[in-house]
Amino acid sequence: MEQYPKSLQKFESQFSTEDACLKYLFDLRWPNGFTCPKCHSTRSWTTNRHTYYCAACNHQTSVTAGTIFHGSRKPLRLWFSVIWYITSEKYGTNAMTIRRALQLGSYKTAWAYLNKLRQVMVRPGREKLSGTVEVDETYLGGKKAGKRGRGAQGKSLVAIAVEDAENGMGRIRLQRINDASGDSLKAFIKANIAERSTIRTDSWQGYNGIEQDGYSHIVIKESADVGENMLQLVHIVAGLLKRWILGTYQGSIKPAFLDYYLDEFTFRFNRRKSHFRGKLFYRLLQQAILYTPLEKKLCAHR
Repeated sequence: MEQYPKSLQKFESQFSTEDACLKYLFDLRWPNGFTCPKCHSTRSWTTNRHTYYCAACNHQTSVTAGTIFHGSRKPLRLWFSVIWYITSEKYGTNAMTIRRALQLGSYKTAWAYLNKLRQVMVRPGREKLSGTVEVDETYLGGKKAGKRGRGAQGKSLVAIAVEDAENGMGRIRLQRINDASGDSLKAFIKANIAERSTIRTDSWQGYNGIEQDGYSHIVIKESADVGENMLQLVHIVAGLLKRWILGTYQGSIKPAFLDYYLDEFTFRFNRRKSHFRGKLFYRLLQQAILYTPLEKKLCAHR
């Protein structure tokens, strides 16, 4: 059963001590009791340093081992406060605001918290989009002279997929891609959309042949200029993404870290209908404890 605080007052009461935070993490990681991550034995003993020794293989571990909390010198209470703060803000927050609100020592410290948390906002092995899905691309980046449309220089190209749900938009997927070639677009579709789904695109040649990969394909217009199409769902998401970057981060995102910001936007958008912001706190903390951050290769985008 999902247990999470539904207000700031309940949050502060529930997580007033380090032991309370550790207990919460333990229940998230091992809801049925301790299980050795090496041999899966359930027999263990504990020490006063909150470590667990497996009675079967003698492997030593802790609740935070292999998570973003591992090796951190900051108390879990502070980590929990950061997570609560960024998930309770509907449109997110930036490092400067976090530093001021939680009285952190420096901007660099606040940014490090946010960057680590963004790395676990997308769950590995998540369910692919399905049904009818709109797909298109948009460019992110400052204005530069040069070629417009597909192939624009000095900007990052982001592929967008949006489920067409009965009551509006469903889930989304965002991913930076190298170019608008067929190889890049088809790789994005195959990685994020289930086979036998219906893909709705413009007439850009990069989408030709996706039927051979197990999809139905609907072309809805003749023109194929990026940012000027009739794919309304993608158009709305692209607009929200750009306004979010401009409003929350003043449009200042280093290209090297764009992937993490796309993950954050996806996390927030796909949970936009949650009645309690505390549930976002629960989901992010759950992913932080269950999934090891994936170190993305940033150098290729510097």
